[in-house]
Amino acid sequence: MRIAIIGAGIAGLSAAYDLLKAGHEVTIYEATDHAGGLASGFEDTAWEWPLEKFYHHIFKSDKAIIGLVEELGIEDKLFFPRPTTSVIYDGEIVPFDSPMRWITFPGFNLLDVARFGLVSAYLRFTKPWRKLEQETADSWLQKWYGNKIYKTTWRPMLIGKFGPYYQDVNMAWMWARLHVRSPKLGYFVGGFQAFIDALVTAVTSTGSVTDGSTGSITDDSTGSASPTSTSSVTGATLLLNTPVQNVKEENGRLTITTTGGQTASYDQVLSTTSPGLLSRLAPDLPADYLGQLLELKSMGAVVMTFALERPLLPDNKTYWLNIPADSPDKSQNDVPFLALVEHTNYIDKAHYGGETIVYCGDYVTPDHLYFQKSQEELADLFLEALPKFNPDFKRDWVRKSWLFREKYAQPVPLLNHSANIPALKTPIPGLYFASMSQVYPWDRGTNYAVQIGRQVAQQMLAESS
Repeated sequence: MRIAIIGAGIAGLSAAYDLLKAGHEVTIYEATDHAGGLASGFEDTAWEWPLEKFYHHIFKSDKAIIGLVEELGIEDKLFFPRPTTSVIYDGEIVPFDSPMRWITFPGFNLLDVARFGLVSAYLRFTKPWRKLEQETADSWLQKWYGNKIYKTTWRPMLIGKFGPYYQDVNMAWMWARLHVRSPKLGYFVGGFQAFIDALVTAVTSTGSVTDGSTGSITDDSTGSASPTSTSSVTGATLLLNTPVQNVKEENGRLTITTTGGQTASYDQVLSTTSPGLLSRLAPDLPADYLGQLLELKSMGAVVMTFALERPLLPDNKTYWLNIPADSPDKSQNDVPFLALVEHTNYIDKAHYGGETIVYCGDYVTPDHLYFQKSQEELADLFLEALPKFNPDFKRDWVRKSWLFREKYAQPVPLLNHSANIPALKTPIPGLYFASMSQVYPWDRGTNYAVQIGRQVAQQMLAESS
């Protein structure tokens, strides 16, 4: 079969990997100039390793991505440090990532510790998610953990993740986060970009990578320019800088039209875009399926990364610092972002020229002002907050900053969300859809991108045989 995949993120590449192994011809359309989606990295001349645009790690329990890593033969590139996750309590940074640290947490008495441990153990070791999706996380957590624990630990996370929707998110989402987490967090030698590069190489081996903005094609096996003919290709053709404008059923096949006006016909098409984009690409979808797409809610991500000449967090240990939040209105909180991630308290700064790498990350609605502000405006806003974590911080510590934004980054699962998820197989024959909105009850992430990409590939193969 001739198969097209829209989107060269982890889900699209993982699907291509399996479809190619089954002997089919695959073309991948990617709107940007790179593969990897939200997991892709960027580089600085002072660094040895690329760095993720949006902070990333995986868990020991992430079987889908670990299995693919093993198939690619790069398991020696994956390692699992044990970083520290902390919270701010009474103005101090306090580690909060193990039973012993819960016991010694200054905000808990013995009854709080017992309650926290028992309820967390229930969520960790049981699987009641279908019942939990009938209640909001806000009400369930208050009921079982109690108001004190809820306000100290869980409410700031919900506000930070979901903003105006924090009281509407169902409890199955929180269960899934607690059910699969591990204290050791996985990372790759060379960053997640090394994993992406290995997957792209596997997918395009003897195929080609094309830059649609120039029309040139790079032969992956030689790295040199080659003619546009791809006869007898056993790998995929990856078309970069090639946004898709439309997918239409014509005479029992699917025709893709790019924004450049080029067309091609396929037996099957897989879209790994956002639900909103699929609704625009395929407006001929039946009204009920389109309605499901348009009803799905999501949050965007805004991440500012700073390269500093010295460490920021005084304890020199905390990797991930959860920030207190009382209001979905960012301007009403002491700190205007959700999390402060000192990456080099997790991964050795030697890989980044000896610099301290700090992420200031936030989830906001797609129409939030953070998507309109310039990099300089956001840098000023975020830098103003850093002395709250280290009174000695000075702006001349900052060598450089980078800003990355994505409007579709965190699905919002409302009550009974399982009934609202669009099927992977759309009503248009041959057209499939796989996105982070469909990995529920699990949270979005590279592991579930691999999982859903391979799941939809198997469904495509089964239904074509």
